[in-house]
Amino acid sequence: MSTHKHIDRICCAALLLALLLTALFVNGESFGLQKASTAMAYETALFDTSKVHTINIIMDDWDEFTANCKSEEYYACTVVIDGETFKNVAIRGKGNTSLSQVTNDRYSYKIEFDHYTDALTYHGLDKLCLNNIIQDNTYMKDYLCYQMMQQVGVAAPLCSYAYLTVNGEDWGLYLAVEAVEESFLQRNYSSDYGELYKPDSTEMGGGRGNGQDFTMPDTAENAAENTAESTAADTTAGFPNGQMPDGFSGGAPDMGGGNFAGGSGSADVLLQYIDDDPDSYSNIFDNAKTSCSEADKARLIAALKTLSGEDASSAVDVDMVIRYFVAHNFVLNFDSYTGSMIHNYYLYEKGGQLQMIPWDYNLAFGGFQSSGGATALVNYPIDTPVSGGSIDERPMLAWIFADEEYTALYHQYFAEFIAEYFDSGYFSDMMDSVKAMIAPYVQQDPTKFCTYEEFETGIDTLKAFCLLRAESISAQLSGAIGSTSDTQDEATLIDAGSLQISDMGSMGGGMGKNIGNSIGDDIGDPIGNGTDSDAPQPNNGQDTQTDASDRPSPPDGTPPDFSDDSMGRTPPDFSGGTSGKTPPDFSGDASDRTPPDPSGGASDRSAENQGQPSSLLLMGGSAAVLLAGLAFALLYKRRK
Repeated sequence: MSTHKHIDRICCAALLLALLLTALFVNGESFGLQKASTAMAYETALFDTSKVHTINIIMDDWDEFTANCKSEEYYACTVVIDGETFKNVAIRGKGNTSLSQVTNDRYSYKIEFDHYTDALTYHGLDKLCLNNIIQDNTYMKDYLCYQMMQQVGVAAPLCSYAYLTVNGEDWGLYLAVEAVEESFLQRNYSSDYGELYKPDSTEMGGGRGNGQDFTMPDTAENAAENTAESTAADTTAGFPNGQMPDGFSGGAPDMGGGNFAGGSGSADVLLQYIDDDPDSYSNIFDNAKTSCSEADKARLIAALKTLSGEDASSAVDVDMVIRYFVAHNFVLNFDSYTGSMIHNYYLYEKGGQLQMIPWDYNLAFGGFQSSGGATALVNYPIDTPVSGGSIDERPMLAWIFADEEYTALYHQYFAEFIAEYFDSGYFSDMMDSVKAMIAPYVQQDPTKFCTYEEFETGIDTLKAFCLLRAESISAQLSGAIGSTSDTQDEATLIDAGSLQISDMGSMGGGMGKNIGNSIGDDIGDPIGNGTDSDAPQPNNGQDTQTDASDRPSPPDGTPPDFSDDSMGRTPPDFSGGTSGKTPPDFSGDASDRTPPDPSGGASDRSAENQGQPSSLLLMGGSAAVLLAGLAFALLYKRRK
C-alpha cells in the first residue's frame, strides 16, 4: 500500500497532464501548432517519378465507352497498375480541349476507385486523372509545371508517366495525375481540411469535369495563326494584326486581343467581391468540390470582400500564394487566372484564408492563343504577368504588387527558385534524365499527337526556353531588364529569336493522327513515315496480353536502363540525388515525410482502403495517454 503523503496531488497532476496532452493533440492548431500533412502510400507507388509505370484498362465495352467519352458517362472497368489489380473501378472521359477537340479517340480519362465501392482506393488515392498530353509535343509541360510547383512548396498534384494498354494492347504514353479531391486534401492538409472550389464560367466549360459544352472558336484558323506567328523572330509576333499595342515599350506583349479580348471571366472567377449574395458567385459554388454549407459560403464571400479591400493579405496564406505565383509566372500559362479565360485553378479556403492550387498546364510556355514570339515570352515581365485585362482585375494577384514588402518577398522567392532550380544545374540534369526515360515510350506510342521527331525538337526547345527564361528573370531581378511592360527596353532583352514556340505544341495543334477507331483495328504507322516496322501491332483479339518484348518496359514496370546514354550523358539518379545535387526544398518539413511502405498486402485490391489518416493515430495516442492517467490515479488511490 502506498503511504506517500502527496499521493493525491501526484494523481491529480498525472490526470491533469493527460488532459492537457489530449487537448493539445486534438486542438493543436488553436495553440499555433502547424498541422502535419498526411503521408499517403500512393506517393511512393504510382507517383514514383524514377520510372514509367504501366496501367492496363480491362473492359469488354471499350468501343462503346470510347464512342460516348464526350458525354462523360461512367463505365465500370478493371484497372491493373504496375501488376496490381483493382476491380469494379469507374472510368469516364475528362477535360476541355482534351475531350472536345480529340479526333483520334485518344481521350483523357478520370478513374474513380471509390465510385462503386466506397472503401476502394489505390493505396489511399480515391481518384486518378490520365492526361492524354494533347497540344504538347514535349510530353513535359504538365509534368514540369507540377514539379516546379512542388519544389517551391505549393500544394500541387503529384504526377508521373504511365504507359497505357487497353485489354493488353498498346494505347499510349499518358501522364498520371493525382486528382485534386479528397485524397489530395488529406495528403496536403490532413483530415481536418477546408473547402475546395474550381471556379469556372459555365460558358467556358463548367460541366461535370469542367469540359462540357466547351467549344474552341475557329480551331483551324487558330492553328494556322499559331504556326505563322510563332515563326516570326521579332517581338511583334503574336500581337493582334501584327502590331504592337499602344503604350508598349519592350518585348512583353499585351495579349488581350483576338477571340478572348480583354478577358472573358466573370467577376466571381476573377475572385472579385460582388455582394453578400451567394447566388452572385454561382461559378464558384456550383463548382464546389467539397460539401459547403451556408456558413462556408458566407465565410468565403467575407474572404473575397477582404481580398478586394485594403487589408487583402489577411485573406490569403501569404507564403503559399506568393510561392504559387512565382512558379506560375515563370511558366507563362495564359490559359489560367493570369490569362484571358480565367480558369484552370483550384481555390482552397480554410478559416477565411485562401490558397491557389495549380491545374492544367498543357498550354504553358506560350502555347495558348498565339501568345507571342519567343523573345517576347522569354522576357515576359514578372511584375506585370497577366495577359488580357489588368492586374487590378485580379485581386488574388494584385495584393502582391500593391505592397512593397510583399513585392520584395515575391522577388526573394523568385531569386531562390532561379538559383536552386536552374543555376545549380538541377533543371538541365532533370530534363535530360526525363527525356531519356520517356523517349522509348514516345517512339512506341501508337496514338501520339505528334511525330517522334517533333517530340525531340519540342523537348529540346522547352529546355532552351526555360534556361533563357531563367536568365531573363535573373536580369529582371537585378534591374538589367525591366520587370514591368512599361519599363522594358527591347535593346536589353534576352534574344530567343532562334526558338519557335509552336515547336513545343500549341492551341489548335495536335488533335490526332493515324490511329484505328477501336482496339483490334490496324493502327498502322503512328509516325507517318511510310513504314510500320516501328509501330506496335495489335493482335486482332487473339491474345489479351501484349508481348513484353514489344514494349520499352516489361509489365512489372521495371524501367529500361538508360545508363549508356546515346547523348554521352548519364541521366540523374532520382533515387539518390541528381548528379550530386538534390532538388531544392522550399517547403519546410513537408519534404521530410516518409510515406508508408505500399509493397505489402495482396495484389488484388478490390475493396481495400490502403490509406490511413495520421490524425487517427494522434487521436489514439491522446486517448491512450488519458486512459493511462486515469488508471494510474485509480491504482494508487486504491492502494492508499
